[in-house]
Amino acid sequence: MIRNYFKIAFRTLMHNKSYALINIAGLALGLAACIVIFLVVQNELGYDRYHKNADRTYRVTLHGLDYNPSVAFAVAPAFKNDFPEAEVSQYYPRQGGLVSVGQEKYNQKVYAFADENFTKIFDFSWLSGNAATALNEPNTVVLTESAAKRFFQDRDVIGKTIRLDNEEDLRVTGIIKDLPSNTHFVFSFLVSWETIKKKVNASNFWSIQGGMLYVTLPKNVSAKTYESQFPAFLTKNWKEDVAKDKGILMLQPLTEIHFDRRYLNQISMPRSKETIYGLAGVAIFIILTACINFVNLATAQSLKRGKEVGIRKTLGAFRKQLIMQVMGETTLLVIVSVVLSFIAVILFLPYTESLLDIRIDPLNLFKPEMIGVILTIIAATILLAGLYPALIQSGFQPLKALKSGVTDNSGGRSYLRKGLVIVQFSITQILLVGTLIVGSQMDFFLNKDIGFDKDAIVTFSTGEKADVLRQKLIDNPGVEQVSLASGAPAYNTNFAPFSSPELGMPDNDVTEIKQVDENYLSMYHIKLLAGEPVTKVFSKDTVANLVVNQTLIRRLGIDDPEKAIGQRFLIGNSPIRIRGVVQDFQSESKHKKIRACVIMYNPNSFWQASVKLRPEKMHETLAAIEKDWSELNPKSLFSYEFIDDHIATMYKQEYKMYNAFRLFSGIAILIGCLGLYGLVSLMAVQRTKEIGIRKVLGASIPGLVVLFFNQFIWLILIAFVVAAPVAWFAMDKWLQEFAYHISIGPAIFLISIITTLIIAGITISHQSIKAALMNPIKSLRSE
Repeated sequence: MIRNYFKIAFRTLMHNKSYALINIAGLALGLAACIVIFLVVQNELGYDRYHKNADRTYRVTLHGLDYNPSVAFAVAPAFKNDFPEAEVSQYYPRQGGLVSVGQEKYNQKVYAFADENFTKIFDFSWLSGNAATALNEPNTVVLTESAAKRFFQDRDVIGKTIRLDNEEDLRVTGIIKDLPSNTHFVFSFLVSWETIKKKVNASNFWSIQGGMLYVTLPKNVSAKTYESQFPAFLTKNWKEDVAKDKGILMLQPLTEIHFDRRYLNQISMPRSKETIYGLAGVAIFIILTACINFVNLATAQSLKRGKEVGIRKTLGAFRKQLIMQVMGETTLLVIVSVVLSFIAVILFLPYTESLLDIRIDPLNLFKPEMIGVILTIIAATILLAGLYPALIQSGFQPLKALKSGVTDNSGGRSYLRKGLVIVQFSITQILLVGTLIVGSQMDFFLNKDIGFDKDAIVTFSTGEKADVLRQKLIDNPGVEQVSLASGAPAYNTNFAPFSSPELGMPDNDVTEIKQVDENYLSMYHIKLLAGEPVTKVFSKDTVANLVVNQTLIRRLGIDDPEKAIGQRFLIGNSPIRIRGVVQDFQSESKHKKIRACVIMYNPNSFWQASVKLRPEKMHETLAAIEKDWSELNPKSLFSYEFIDDHIATMYKQEYKMYNAFRLFSGIAILIGCLGLYGLVSLMAVQRTKEIGIRKVLGASIPGLVVLFFNQFIWLILIAFVVAAPVAWFAMDKWLQEFAYHISIGPAIFLISIITTLIIAGITISHQSIKAALMNPIKSLRSE
């Protein structure tokens, strides 16, 4: 019997090819998008969970004047001594390293130092080497698989040597597989902690150099138990230092690091769980849109099959059999759609890294939890898309169906279908508004109100002969301006406490210190509001005269920049006098408020060169700069970065979100268009005689197109009224994650409704024009 249902279903679908193709295309696209989104969500929510002791592993963080993911190197040995039952590991990520292998040189973006416990606490897939001993000895290194291939072009590399930063020869003791994309760790190789142990400051609690400390607690012991002992631990080891600056140690769960927005100064930027849940909501929206398509088309199609159902009932078919028949057709459509969606997903997954910056293994499709999600989606789709049309068709009265056919005048079906179209367009407009808002916020991140000029400015290391390099850069005709500093405005490496008891600010706050040359402010167009700019003077006074930003003077209780000139404050214990005030500029991401900043001249800290290039012949200019730089630094490898590219990395997670929204909103719109096209096609068939009569009576083609369009325009407008407040509420909540963000204005909603009307108009026009162009004689004869 079931076989017979499927055989009849197949014949029916083959008889209505356009209906079947539209439904299969919509379902396949919806299912594929849904599966990809759930793979992305699974990947994101699974950050660092692949380590077997993930639930017992924590990062020790510091809350002093700010939330800091790093602690001083002094903490690790004290922690091991006072809490011997816990496993402790020191980890020290570094950005920018030169690797030499024979005569070949390679710039590495990120590598790390790690102690022997690191590979015991965390689980990596070892291709060769011994995890228990690989990092025990000094001058040893463990490479990732891609680094090993890059340096040696084969896997037989154990015992070979690489040279790091022209200083250390490192012996390869292990190779691990490349890190999965869902980990907060970022490195291409690990150097043993013993290699650098003697070179770091491991005595001062406040000497924070970027090292991170991880601990795995004993079973059945909570993090709160340890945190309650931290005050005594700090008092015992650093009584005076901690009491003075109020430092607090905390345990941050390993599995929450990727989602904790308090800690922004790290290589792998966190993202909120709400954003990931929002993406899961998009998946539900898309599959719901696909199901609405199916229901609308199936109920509209059922009107054409009224006589067929009447004949079946007359010949003795029971309602249960008719329901099973329609469900068989639905199941067949869904099965074909699932197969096509799987093929589409497998073909798409290799592109997720370039489009969404997420690397997903196709084998994840076959994990039990993913199979469970897919089966749930399939079952829900069959029930949602098939049950109502089955009940509608099986409920036709045979006498009425055979005598006059079934029309669309039965209010219940008509209103339901219109309601579903409203829901579908509401979803489309919510996604469209969301995409527009995320796009506007991304533009705001990268281009608006950053407080300095970033166009055509490239940065690179000054190398060993900064003064000679400066002169060569000035002499280069393709270079417009040059500045040397500790870092460009969007780079921040140096922070210090500041206070001013005499101005009513006894407690310390954090200030960033920029050490720059006399060209810095003018090249970056940082606006001077009062006083004097940075000049080429290295002050020998006991009180340093420095330039500060607006945030710092506001923190001191001064609103007028002119009144700030000459005022004093302390950096640590050093007295400072304000000589100039500049407008605030964005040195960190817009996730948090601009902090206080001090700008001073100090040629001893000029580690980075900034060059503004003339727009013509940029590539030739960069080639000439590389040549000059390489002649001055023959043992190193030239590497540069445009400032706008660096700024973009601050918003990497948001850019993922933006790309995902654009991609999946486009898919939702396409599915909606397919459904709309199908509805208009069926409407044109049902109204063939009416169109013929109207044409005979003188109706124009534009008039007939408007006739079709009027059926949907008010549904789209109602959908907009429903979607606008929902989209505003959801996106306003998302924007609150950032200290600086756009305002949601009416223009975004206006663009959304106009775009939706244009898309719907194009979709409707194609089929309605085709119907309007039919010969009216043929139209009248067809019925």
